Amino acid sequence: MADNLQAAAEMLVADGKGILAADETVPTLTRRFDTLGIESTELSRRTYREMLFAAEGLAEFISGVILQDETIRQTSGDGVSFSEFLGTRGIMPGIKVDTGAKALAGSRDEHVTEGLDGLRDRLVEYRSMGARFAKWRAVIRISDALPSHACVSANAHALGRYAALCQEQDLVPIVEPEVLMAGAHTAQRCEEVTGTVLRAVFRALAEQGVSLESMLLKPSMVIAGSECAHRSSEQDVASATLRCLRRHVPAAVPGIVFLSGGQEDRAATAHLNAINQQPGPKPWKISFSYGRALQDPALEAWRGRRENLEAGKRALYHRARCNSAASLGTYTDAMEASPAKPASPVHRHHWHDD
Repeated sequence: MADNLQAAAEMLVADGKGILAADETVPTLTRRFDTLGIESTELSRRTYREMLFAAEGLAEFISGVILQDETIRQTSGDGVSFSEFLGTRGIMPGIKVDTGAKALAGSRDEHVTEGLDGLRDRLVEYRSMGARFAKWRAVIRISDALPSHACVSANAHALGRYAALCQEQDLVPIVEPEVLMAGAHTAQRCEEVTGTVLRAVFRALAEQGVSLESMLLKPSMVIAGSECAHRSSEQDVASATLRCLRRHVPAAVPGIVFLSGGQEDRAATAHLNAINQQPGPKPWKISFSYGRALQDPALEAWRGRRENLEAGKRALYHRARCNSAASLGTYTDAMEASPAKPASPVHRHHWHDD
């Protein structure tokens, strides 16, 4: 089983491939739909997901898709479960298994991710439904005083327990400690906090007996807060991020798949490319597990209209192709076929990751 898990983890970060995060909960996807005038129903959400999964040639660049509980129980228009639908296209199905970030008792403005109760039974069910890997997201907020030790410790412990349970049930755990971009913090402060969080997470993983060779890390990039007056350059993000990872992520981990964390799609691609172009050792594959940074152009192109389905598929394929190149350090501006878009599409203002 250990060998199978390690092989699956390595497949998810095969050369030039990354992961599509399509695991927004119903309320989150409904808010996105609302801002574009799309009615959110079980059918419209299914149609949107199927559009993404059916993009021609997607498996060239996407190794896995993270599903959500509603989606893994749905079928395509032809009556095929989405797990099987993806599998027949050479894409590994995965599943988001946490139940969301809740207020941390005794700590102001901080959260701990819940969902450990009953997790073993849910993992058994998801594995029987075709899932091969899982994801759990912790959220860490930065300010002058935050995060607290209690917040970091609670979230690291939950990630460790989740990962151990996944491996027990033959699922590759994706461990996602997200250091939020929201705030006025500097890139230096982000690097400091990210290092603290990663140290705690890998300590918790060791305590829970998690096999590092059979997991993936999904971290944030080291970047200045969205309200910081001094913006980080691409090279600043790349050098600080790689420096932090080298200091805190064991070489036994087969892959690091970044979250986009609210970055615009092209910025997320450019930053990933710059990281992979940095000189020096990189003992892990460095790729992507993007949600917004892959989906935004497809959602904008589709807008809930049947006649736009092919345009939505083409938009996703293009974005996946660009990020595939970035995972190899070969992305260039010339790969972008269309002019730069407005800085922030309207639906972004009301979309927060789960």
